[in-house]
Amino acid sequence: MLKKLLGLLIVAGVAALAVYWYATQELKTYLNQPVQMEQGELITINSGTSGTALLRRFESQGWIEANPTSRLVRRLHPELLNIKAGTFFVEQGQTLTQVLNTLVEGKEHQYSITFIEGSTFNQWREQLAQTDTLIQETTDLTEAELAEALGIENPKLEGLFLAETFYYTAGMSDLDIYKRAHRDLNRALEKHWQERDEKLPLKTDYEALILASIIEKETAIDKERGLVSSVFINRLNRRMRLQTDPTVIYGMGDKYTGNIRKKDLQTPTPYNTYTINGLPPTPIAMVGEASIAASLNPETSNYLYFVATGKGGHKFSTNLKDHNAAVRDYLKQLRANQ
Repeated sequence: MLKKLLGLLIVAGVAALAVYWYATQELKTYLNQPVQMEQGELITINSGTSGTALLRRFESQGWIEANPTSRLVRRLHPELLNIKAGTFFVEQGQTLTQVLNTLVEGKEHQYSITFIEGSTFNQWREQLAQTDTLIQETTDLTEAELAEALGIENPKLEGLFLAETFYYTAGMSDLDIYKRAHRDLNRALEKHWQERDEKLPLKTDYEALILASIIEKETAIDKERGLVSSVFINRLNRRMRLQTDPTVIYGMGDKYTGNIRKKDLQTPTPYNTYTINGLPPTPIAMVGEASIAASLNPETSNYLYFVATGKGGHKFSTNLKDHNAAVRDYLKQLRANQ
């Protein structure tokens, strides 16, 4: 009798082990199946969503095949169901386990927005307003109201944000981007102000930012920034007017239609450096860190002039005679390019 009972227990134990083995293999197959999407897709997990409810959602949408052993996930792999709320990107070909690990780790999808060096505050506002992945909090604010919301004392916001690429997740707002861009601008400006050439004719870091914005508008060539900066620093030291066209264009505002006439150069505005002495009152564009660095640590040169070559880059001159010759060469090159 005892032998018979022992035999039955052994058989039952073997059967239980077989059932357990089969169930775990089925569960393994369930978790290792690829999520069926034609292409990568963003999914949003709302706060309070359970891992079990998520699996049912995936099954109902046809992304994974249902399996009775899915009920064992919570018992055997509870770590896979401790998912976070947020917006996540599911890549094509990922397994269910890989997707669940992404949601558990909370690796939310990163959106990005890039602001080009030399762009203006108005262009930033337009770009942000068209970014539908950001919550719009500042659209109806005036420039002064936005400055107040950001805790910026200066109501003129031109130049007060660093032009670069910003990454963000779902649920962030345009105000968040402004805050980060202003914070990054302050960090870069403070860093280079502390490392500046002490002999510069710049009294404040804001003046350095104004100069950086002019450099930004004059050249996009990294190796030229220091030389362009040296020209303006040399002119400031000699009390020569800067006579830089981008300041004229900025001062013209909507009146600028693509060409600067002699009349425009002679028409006074607060920004026209052909008619005012020194720097304009504010930056004329948003800058990148390279232009800030150039404004505070220019190259050493005797250059007082520069003009585009028409072939990319600029020709730098130490005197007006050579500069006028370079201008003639530039005009000749323009005619040849037509």
